[in-house]
Amino acid sequence: MTTSLLRDKSILVTGAGKRLGAAIARRLHAAGARVALHYHTSEREALALQAEFNRLRAGSAITVCADLLEFSGLAEMVKTCVERFGSLDALVNNASAFYPTPLGAISERNWDELVGANLKAPLFLAQAAAPQLKKSGGCIVNIADIHADRPLKNYVVYSVAKAGLVGLTKSLARELGPEVRVNAIAPGPVAWPEDGSFDEVTRQRVISHTLLKRTGEPDDIARAAYYLIAEAPYVTGQIIAVDGGRSVNL
Repeated sequence: MTTSLLRDKSILVTGAGKRLGAAIARRLHAAGARVALHYHTSEREALALQAEFNRLRAGSAITVCADLLEFSGLAEMVKTCVERFGSLDALVNNASAFYPTPLGAISERNWDELVGANLKAPLFLAQAAAPQLKKSGGCIVNIADIHADRPLKNYVVYSVAKAGLVGLTKSLARELGPEVRVNAIAPGPVAWPEDGSFDEVTRQRVISHTLLKRTGEPDDIARAAYYLIAEAPYVTGQIIAVDGGRSVNL
């Protein structure tokens, strides 16, 4: 895909080194955007993606390293993007933490990590980005989860955090309108957890609950992000499920 609908638009994507974040960044870049690729531990992948983008269009990509659990670094990410590109037109809150926290074994650290990555960081990044996004008439896209509405068993804190992100999306849409649009994407079975917590039996059970009887691809999420940023000027405060129909059939 090569278009120019996002030509010279500057977009910050968190967790952009791999998986969904990399797919989102790749599609936005192909549409003409300049992309700030945030990463924490995925330095090799993020630098490779930056090099790929800059080979295609010189100066069209930068990397920003930050631990999203460190509050002081969040505003600095926005500042870096604006200093390098001159503006900020969209923020994609994609970075996430995901692991089980069955009731009875939940620690304060679990809460801080999961709520920090999935809810606190998107809130404070949005707050830091808001003045620039208002100037540009920009938008925010949050990556939520279908389990925000129907909690995933044994993933109490993660489910709560993503439910909070859905609430944050709607609240920010009210707070930042009419200048800034805020929406979210709720993926279904698209990218399996990297920790191996979903074995083959579990995966097949999840797939069987989708109406399309298959998993999605990272680019399915990227297409939705592109739509919300480039082609949805009258859409705000919405949560779009990209899940093969699983949320209908849970």
